[in-house]
Parts: sequence; C-alpha cells; structure tokens
Amino acid sequence: MEPTRARLEVALAALQELLTFAAPADSTLKRFFRSHPELGQQERAFVAELAFAVLRNLRLLEHLGAQRSTRRLALASLTVAFGISVRELAPLLRREEETWLAQLRSQAQAELVPAVRFSLPDWLWERLLEQYGATELEPLARALLQQAPLDLRVNTLLASREDVLVQLAKEGIGAESTAYSPVGIRLQGKPALQKHPLFLAGKVEVQDEGSQLLGYLVAPRRRQMVVDFCAGAGGKTLALGAMMHSEGRLYAFDTSDRRLANLKARLKRSGLSNIHPQHIDTEADARIQRLDGKIDRVLVDAPCSGFGTLRRNPDLKWRQHAEGIAQMVRKQTAILQSAGRLVKPGGRLVYATCSLLREENQQVAEQFLERNPMFVLTPAHAVLKSQGIELDTGPYFRVLPNTHAMDGFFAAVMERSG
Repeated sequence: MEPTRARLEVALAALQELLTFAAPADSTLKRFFRSHPELGQQERAFVAELAFAVLRNLRLLEHLGAQRSTRRLALASLTVAFGISVRELAPLLRREEETWLAQLRSQAQAELVPAVRFSLPDWLWERLLEQYGATELEPLARALLQQAPLDLRVNTLLASREDVLVQLAKEGIGAESTAYSPVGIRLQGKPALQKHPLFLAGKVEVQDEGSQLLGYLVAPRRRQMVVDFCAGAGGKTLALGAMMHSEGRLYAFDTSDRRLANLKARLKRSGLSNIHPQHIDTEADARIQRLDGKIDRVLVDAPCSGFGTLRRNPDLKWRQHAEGIAQMVRKQTAILQSAGRLVKPGGRLVYATCSLLREENQQVAEQFLERNPMFVLTPAHAVLKSQGIELDTGPYFRVLPNTHAMDGFFAAVMERSG
C-alpha cells in the first residue's frame, strides 16, 4: 500500500458508491473501474485493497470515531488495518486529522466487545457464538477479516497442473499446488490474470480450493447425465465438465440470463462440448420436470447468505439481515426438494452452500433426508478418500478459512437407494 493524495481521492470516490450497499461490492467496484479507464493497475489495486479493508472493518472503524465519514473511514483503515503510521500519512492529512488518528491508534488497542473488534453485526455474532462457541469462533472471526488467497483450477482437458506451475515459475509468479484439490494452484499475491495467456486459452479458471472440492463430492463420470442445478456463472459447471472429460451430458440450470451469459463466455474458452446452459423460471420449471428420475449426479450449490466468503465479500455482513435468513432457508428447502426428484435410483445428490450457519446447512440437509427416506447420507470424507483426497471433516463436508485456509463451505452427499 503506497498512499498518495491522488490515489486517496480516487479511493474516496469508490467508497462513496460502495457504502450505499446498493449492489454487491465486487460489481460496484468493477463498474467504477470501467468508468475510470485512466487508472493503472497499481491505482486499481490500491483502491480495491483500501475499499475492501474498510468494508471488512467497518464496525470497528465507526466505533473508533470514523462514523461513516468516507475520508475518515479510509484514513482509519490505512492506520488500523494496514498499520501505516500517522507520521507516514502526514503529507495527506489535515491538521485536526493528525491528532484524531494518533488518538485512534491508542483506542484501537483498548479492550472491545468481540462483535465490534471483529466487525460483525450483533445478530450474526450471537448466532455464530451459539453454534461455534467462543473458543472456535474467535479464530474464525479473525480469519474472516483477512484477505483471501487467489486460487486457480487447472482445466485438465487443456493442461496439467505441473505444466501450469512451470509456466508461472518462468514468469516469476509465485505459485504452489493446493493442499487438497488435485487440480488447484494457490498464487502468491494477486497478479492480474484477465489477459494472461493461460486464462485466455482456457487452461485455468479462478476458483477457491473449497469450491473445487465440491466437484470431487459430486464425482461425475464419463457419459453420465449430470445437473448443476444453480449454475450461476458456471465455475463448478466447468469443473464438472472437465471431470467428465467432456463426455455425457451436463445441464447448467439458472434463473438468471446474465449469469448464464457469463458462463457461455467461459465455456467457449474451456474446450468443453458437453455443457448445456438452460434458463429456468423457478425450481419447478417444466424443463426440469422432464428430467425427473433420469439424472446420475445433481449438484445443488444453493443460494445462501454467503457468510463463508466474507474474506472476499465483506459487504455481505452489512447487506444481509437476520430476517432474510429464514426466507433463504425456505428457498433452499424448495430448491433441494425439486432437485432431488431428478436423481435416479443409485444416483447422487450433493447439497452445498458457502454459508457458516447451521440453519442453511445441516438443518436443510437433515430435513430433506427426513422427508425423503429413499436418500441416505454418504460420509463426505469417504467420497473424497476414494479419489485420493485425505480430508476428513466428518459425515458432512465442512471447511473454514481458519482451519483449512479455504472459504467456508458446507456440503451433504446423499445417495438415492430406490
């Protein structure tokens, strides 16, 4: 972080838009950068890092006196989150700001209630505390304040992980194999990839290691019929297609034309020919019903609160509300019930979220199993082990940033017996 007066002014303009919370922070920032094409890579990196640091630490910064003044939030973040001294910031400061920042640094060391210290809404802190307990929650909350690493998934139809690592090393880009995913690479830092030859050739896609592992829970085979029920922009769809060696038939359902349009651009790069994107109106769409009882593998990566991704999407904790969770659970329940009808006897259904909340995760899966006795829970660790992945989180798949260095993911693997 090298703050200059010009960079700070641009960051303040971006923050002004972000703090309305009118849209997801990543899309707001992309729109902002499109409207400022004159910004170079370093300026964009500064703006993005500072803006997301403010969003991660918003409650703490406000408690320390920033109080939603965009300028004070930015200055406080540079001091508290990045550890830049008041002396180093002096060329950017007004006289009264030097005194305020010096006081703020001493306040930041004071004992604070945990929800303020870890910048979480009270309702979310209480819900997580009840679920995880203080001993487990504090390391998790601390991890959620950190920046997430940048992971890639190698498209094994077009490249091997070893070849990609060699090419990255030749270019001086620090990278290593992921700890669990057989096709994952973790980069050091955040190099720009949108115009990188590996990305343009479809050899790599950006995808968190936890998200990659969901594909290994589905474990599709060549020539099977597979459905990605909530495909979104298609990161997991592309991973499943590569695991199928582009054979068989893979349906990518989603209710958003915009998200499916993003998938089509990625699909073109991937070299896959077995993926069939389809827009649906609801989970009960007639185009889904015609597949009832015919599908070998179904993945339901359900719409959720997204709290497992707070390192990447810190605005979610300020945009989501307690009353919205119950509504989300009703939606997840309906989607899972509809998706379950597609699975043929002997087939597999995987329910997944990137939520940290039990009511969106285990409770939804347990309720489904109770209502649908033809489905049986299969231990997630056994499914992974059968593919050479040694990761045992119990019957359900659960990973967290503080214990597994991945985004927070949950998954239940269910087999249909008849």
